[in-house]
Amino acid sequence: MKVSEVMTAPPVSVAPHAPLLEVTRRMTESAVGSVLVVEGGVLRGIVTDRDLAVRGLGGGLGCEAPVDTVMSAEVATVDADDDLQVAYRTFRRTGVRRLPVLDAGSVVGVLTVDDLFLDLFRRLADLLGPVAWSVLQEPPGPPSAVADRNAP
Repeated sequence: MKVSEVMTAPPVSVAPHAPLLEVTRRMTESAVGSVLVVEGGVLRGIVTDRDLAVRGLGGGLGCEAPVDTVMSAEVATVDADDDLQVAYRTFRRTGVRRLPVLDAGSVVGVLTVDDLFLDLFRRLADLLGPVAWSVLQEPPGPPSAVADRNAP
């Protein structure tokens, strides 16, 4: 399965000089914990809700400070055509919870640990469906004597 099949798109993004207040509003409106910082279609960084709290307010910055003062400029990314195993390895190697997704250098989405959990839960539900159905078909209680005699 490809990263593009699981990622969240389009990503929420802001310009590097967007004020922290605008970034906070965008996160709230979009119900996300991070925003990509993009300029001219090029990824410049990522800012998380924790960055806003610790580096922003905790660092004494006002709500009009530009986002590039609190963003992380070193960003691990994955490609939209990468297999999900590449994303798993990247998450493990970097310890981050969010990966911007690129296609030919342009930002096209974000892959989060939560996206992977949702995919995993869907796969488990697909597997559990037939098992649950077979359990529902069997009568409750111990196996019947007829079933025991027919057993190999």
